[in-house]
Amino acid sequence: MRRKEDIRFLTGQGQYTDDFDLPGQAHGVVLRSPHAHARIVSIDTSAARAAPGVLAVLTAAETREDGLGMIPLQVEIPSADPLFCPPRPILAEGRVRFVGDPVAFIVAETRAQAQDAAELVEIDYDPLPSITDTARAMDPDAPVIWDDQGRADNLCVLWDSGRGEETDAAFAHAARRVSLSFINQRLVGNPMEPRVAIGEWEAEAGRHVLHSPTQGVIRVRDSLAKFIFNVPMDRLRVISPDVGGGFGLRGKLFPESAMVLWAAKRLGRAVKWRSGRTETFLCDPHGRDQVTTAEMAFDDTAKAVGLRVRTDAAMGAYLMDFGPRIPTVAGARISGTVYDIQAVHQQVRCVFTNTASTDAYRGAGRPETAYVVERMLDMGAREFGIGRDEIRRRNYIRPDQIPYKNTAGNLIDSGHFAETQAMALDLAEWDSFADRRATSEAAGKKRGIGLGYFIEASGGQPFEWARVRIEAGRVKLHVGTFSHGQGHATAFAQIVSERLGLPFEAVDLVQGDTDTVQTGAGTGGSRSSQMGGVATLRASDLVMAKAKRLAAHLLEAGVEDVSFEDGQFRVAGTDLTTSWDQVMELSHAPPEGEAPGLDEQTIYRRDTECNFPNGCHVAEVEIDPETGAVTLARYAAVDDCGRLINPMLVHGQAHGAIMQGIGQALLEHARYDPESGQFLTATFQDYAMPRAADAPEFVLGFNIVPTPTNELGVKGAGEGGSCGAPPAIVSAVADALGIAHIDMPATPEKVWRVLAAG
Repeated sequence: MRRKEDIRFLTGQGQYTDDFDLPGQAHGVVLRSPHAHARIVSIDTSAARAAPGVLAVLTAAETREDGLGMIPLQVEIPSADPLFCPPRPILAEGRVRFVGDPVAFIVAETRAQAQDAAELVEIDYDPLPSITDTARAMDPDAPVIWDDQGRADNLCVLWDSGRGEETDAAFAHAARRVSLSFINQRLVGNPMEPRVAIGEWEAEAGRHVLHSPTQGVIRVRDSLAKFIFNVPMDRLRVISPDVGGGFGLRGKLFPESAMVLWAAKRLGRAVKWRSGRTETFLCDPHGRDQVTTAEMAFDDTAKAVGLRVRTDAAMGAYLMDFGPRIPTVAGARISGTVYDIQAVHQQVRCVFTNTASTDAYRGAGRPETAYVVERMLDMGAREFGIGRDEIRRRNYIRPDQIPYKNTAGNLIDSGHFAETQAMALDLAEWDSFADRRATSEAAGKKRGIGLGYFIEASGGQPFEWARVRIEAGRVKLHVGTFSHGQGHATAFAQIVSERLGLPFEAVDLVQGDTDTVQTGAGTGGSRSSQMGGVATLRASDLVMAKAKRLAAHLLEAGVEDVSFEDGQFRVAGTDLTTSWDQVMELSHAPPEGEAPGLDEQTIYRRDTECNFPNGCHVAEVEIDPETGAVTLARYAAVDDCGRLINPMLVHGQAHGAIMQGIGQALLEHARYDPESGQFLTATFQDYAMPRAADAPEFVLGFNIVPTPTNELGVKGAGEGGSCGAPPAIVSAVADALGIAHIDMPATPEKVWRVLAAG
């Protein structure tokens, strides 16, 4: 089934936030700190306020006057010591703590006037030492970012997974051990559509209205209402039209969203702000940025018996919504991944740095966890002198062990891991790799192959809402999830159409407006099909149940005798039938005991923590020894996403996630200058996003192992490639170079230096 959205998008008929201009709107520009760390000695806005077209120049002083709240942390992290969450107003007060920290919001009749006025704001800064290196953030001589809050170091929280004694015992009795230090480098998500926010103030209704791209409007509304404006939920409306990419970055409470709403109320007119691409680099939440040392212990058969992981994870200067959860609880849900290992001890120091905040980015902790385990198994294979494929076979959780309670206490409900690996190796033609290597060597090139296995804990919040309403022969499907490229309008329409026997083309998706979406947790964590899809299924079943009751009334039969077959309601054992048209007509004036209409809604609550999509990815690279350039020559993968509602959509999700994994493995690195704290990769001239030429044609397969945790049998599908590609590609590059490890990204310069060093 082809995506029903694509004609609209591909013919330029998409409607994104920046396509909208409201009557009488003004334009806002954010003045940002040029320093990584500095005291704000004084701010003089008089010249800017007097500039042509300027309507307002707002600073932290005005936020205090109007009683605006702080941007909150929205998660809790279990820890022996309390997590430190510093205060964060929407405009910096007293200090700036990263390059890009918002200091003032200038509103004018035009964007150009606001930009010109921003140049006239005079700020006296007293620069302070900064720290941007995650590995040095806890050094005794590192500058302390929050010393004005009584902090003596840059620690946010020390998280411990437990099982330390068990792990120590496993290491004490191990036959062999391996260890490695490595990084998961900082990344910028860079959705195709930069952030935009338009704020309105509806004076008569006494409510704020925000137009902005999100990954779910309910959570953004609730955060703004509760934490920033302290108003009831019905006094704030959030509308998200089409959204050009999310990757976990869109579901946050952003300062600029609050700024436009605040300014709109003060001015009595709409205010629009649009991010530039450099602002996206500087200020959107970044991903990853972890420095890790890991050790793995084995018995004499190469069976892993213990894993010890120590990580420093950068939070940035401030905590965002989920920040410290990502490298701790989120990643640890899949400790041990697909391998039968219980003695796992992880410690994570979440640390502050003078950088943009980190938060959920495609995979959100699972890619980092998979990378740790896969690198250690490659090290183990090297230690034992066995194949990287063989060491994994010896360690997989067996089918007869499932359901398997992992070291974090989560129950892995399904998966045939050794079988999935065998399928991937077959697709990749693993056994004939030696021939291809010989061909490359004859041409003066180096060739390597690698594999990586991952598992995810997907599902996000354990509830989701859907409403199915039939009106004038069409089905209006209201959902609490939010499609920003995944194809919900297609996949959910397939579920409704199959369940109700109505045309696929007659199903319309309604999303992205808190006036029409009652509740819902949005889209993130690969949750849409397994949560929104199941809610859609159940709401459809409720409509069908009512339709059968109405059909029974029309046919003068018992409800239990009415079935729906081939587009007709039929009384069993007879030729008595009625149609959907007749049932719809009766629904407007139904019999006693039935409410008018065919309109049902439900909240689906799952009774499990999450489910576990997984997959095996195999990469093959060729390296030019003269330049160090790495070419990804072949790529094969087999994923287990459970039952597939629409294979074409799943292929698309796999392609996108793999490309982002390729970006991390070979190209992308968000870098700050260690001395000045300046951001060095603030444009696409400095930051290498993957392009079509950076990847071969993907050879993809699926090992369909339905999950028993929901009636659709579906698992998450959107993030696997970002988990599987980095370890597979790094394994292949290391294999080509004949070394144990190379840190990401494996750029030509880095590879050339390895070759030059012999």
